[in-house]
Amino acid sequence: MNTIISSSPVNTSQRPQHNCIIKHKRIIPIIMTFITAASLLASRAAAYTATTTTRPAFSSVTRTMSAFSRSVGLQAEKGQAEVVLVGCGAPNRGMGWYHGLQMVEKKCPHASLDYVVEPWFMGPGASGPGGDDFQKCQAEWESVYGVKFAKSLNELPPPKAPRLALISGRTADNPRLLSEAIANGSKCIYLEKPGAPSVAELQAMKEEAAAAGVEVLMGYNKNVCKYVTKTREYAETVPGSHVTFVSNNAYENTPESLGECFERNAEGMLKNMAIHELALLVSFYDVTVENIESVTADKDYSSMQTLAGPSGKEWTDFDKIKFTIKTKNGNEVSVQADRCGGTDSFATVSKDGEEIFRYYMPDEEDKKLVAELTAKYPTAMPYFFTQDPDYITVKERVAKHTVDGEPAEGIATIDVAVETLRVAEYLAPILREQL
Repeated sequence: MNTIISSSPVNTSQRPQHNCIIKHKRIIPIIMTFITAASLLASRAAAYTATTTTRPAFSSVTRTMSAFSRSVGLQAEKGQAEVVLVGCGAPNRGMGWYHGLQMVEKKCPHASLDYVVEPWFMGPGASGPGGDDFQKCQAEWESVYGVKFAKSLNELPPPKAPRLALISGRTADNPRLLSEAIANGSKCIYLEKPGAPSVAELQAMKEEAAAAGVEVLMGYNKNVCKYVTKTREYAETVPGSHVTFVSNNAYENTPESLGECFERNAEGMLKNMAIHELALLVSFYDVTVENIESVTADKDYSSMQTLAGPSGKEWTDFDKIKFTIKTKNGNEVSVQADRCGGTDSFATVSKDGEEIFRYYMPDEEDKKLVAELTAKYPTAMPYFFTQDPDYITVKERVAKHTVDGEPAEGIATIDVAVETLRVAEYLAPILREQL
């Protein structure tokens, strides 16, 4: 029998009037000075109350925030990490933006978003595509939430609380950004996948952080996903069963859409979209380069294309891929990824070639949340919403760890990331050759 689980305004009262006789004229200037100062302070207090109790309309005016003293900000409180978001990206599209959104909405109790560092949209990209949207977001986060913006990590003041740098920039920029985060007082670094363009660069980053005594944890959120946990638990009850992890994106199946995807994610599908699944294999199935016995591509399912990106340059990548890995110690597990497969991810358990269990992300419970978030942010990337609870879990565990030093349960380390990237680099030429 198959088991399928789908998954207050300031009130001002008029002062009473009094008649008084001033016998000493030299007292008059002092009184007038006091009254003027008091009036000025009252007007400023009223202005501050208005800006903090009323959510302003978006402004398209760009403001330079390196002069942090001009912003009335909420600093990290006791028991919170001072978070620096490095690489916000474009609202509704950038993963960094969604991380920031969850923190300003207080979804992660141990994380205080105090700074955003955005070199592109506060620099050469300000007048380009997405620049206006970023400026509106900046204006809101400054005035409503007290977040301070900068173009560079080097502009930040010294930390006043345990500093957590959340690096969500372009993969190619990550080695430099990690170095700057370490130099500017980060206690811990949350690094988005895959971490670096190559194994050699990620290994060097690992060594640099270790020498500085800075811990690096990875944003592999699927390691803590409900559907992964449920599937692994079920598979353990069925000897000889086989697990397949399935990842989908919702790009249009057109040369234009996929070409833009290939160019923006130039590291390739295995180092980008499917890297989460490879991290699962490294974390839970003993998959390492040295322990892989065989890799077999599903040729009937898989597809690889060469397409032009927006720049006109051509890129070759998988638009969908499915493969099975066997390890030398007897494990067997499959991965399936499709850029145009929709918004759901899921995992299956099969026995003797027949599927006996499936768990979706989102499941029925989480679909309610997805509907609410879709209505609230209709133009955002759909996959943000299906993985919303897991993004929160990873950030909260890393932020808490930054504050109290307790282990961040289930969070992938940079050691796991290095091996995952090694596996990705090992697999890519083998799979291309098989297709």
